[in-house]
Amino acid sequence: MTTALLKQPTPTPVRKPNRSFVHGLITNKKALTGMAVMIIFIALALLAPILFPGDPSRITAMASLEPSAEHWLGTTAKGQDVLALTVHGSRSSLFVGLTVGLASTFIGILVGLASAYFGKFIDEALSLVTNVFLLLPGLPLLVILAAFLPPGLGTVILVLVVTGWAGSARVLRSQALSIRSKDFVAAAVVSGERAGRIMFREILPNMASIVMGTLLACVIYGIGAQAGLEFLGLGDVSTVSWGNNLFWAGNEGALLTGSWWVFVPSGVCIALVAFALALINYAVDEVTNPRLRKIKTPKSTPANTERSAAK
Repeated sequence: MTTALLKQPTPTPVRKPNRSFVHGLITNKKALTGMAVMIIFIALALLAPILFPGDPSRITAMASLEPSAEHWLGTTAKGQDVLALTVHGSRSSLFVGLTVGLASTFIGILVGLASAYFGKFIDEALSLVTNVFLLLPGLPLLVILAAFLPPGLGTVILVLVVTGWAGSARVLRSQALSIRSKDFVAAAVVSGERAGRIMFREILPNMASIVMGTLLACVIYGIGAQAGLEFLGLGDVSTVSWGNNLFWAGNEGALLTGSWWVFVPSGVCIALVAFALALINYAVDEVTNPRLRKIKTPKSTPANTERSAAK
């Protein structure tokens, strides 16, 4: 027995038992961190009119002030409070990102499911349209559409949805094709169920994880692309958003004068939101893919050691 205890054999790894999707997310540290950051940003966006009442873009005489107790993030060259601009800017940026993500994912689901389920001519036609949008250079197409359409938040959303749905459609079609060949789908077809019911009640629920991952990726794309368009001056410059904050910071020479407090907050907010969504996306992959789950190693106790030595 003494010799067995001295050997201290390596404990046998034990996989975590299968958990539900929601339970897996709420017990995943990456998902909790990402959701906490997103909840903070959404709360700030909703409370912006209460925290900073009035027009945040109002011009005052307090120009180019460094961060202080009165203005936590300083002021711009026009005397606007940078913290108020940043908090109010989250409303537009998050709204555009969520809207673009939902719309692009919805179109991707429709195209992907229809293409995988019907096959033949419909699959070829939808795949051709999807490939055309995938082959078009994204940034030049964004710039051209934004430059010729009337400025406004609706135009930005439309342009981003038109240029952003093809990737999600391709991913969802591949997943739907693998599920289309399953026995339970064939049984539903033989039993005479309608095509819409089979696609949305039989196939789509089995794609929940990849649909959520696609949605998060589309939201990140929407926020980043909106900021890029507005930084180039192709958005509606009269609205307050993170992209327009960066545009005005560049126009007012904040980069040249070293007024870092004018452009850093909006840039950090964009990076934090993208990081939080990426964490949630990674957590979804980790929960739904058994190969990415961590293997828990039980603690070495005398009882375990003795049991392992007996084997």
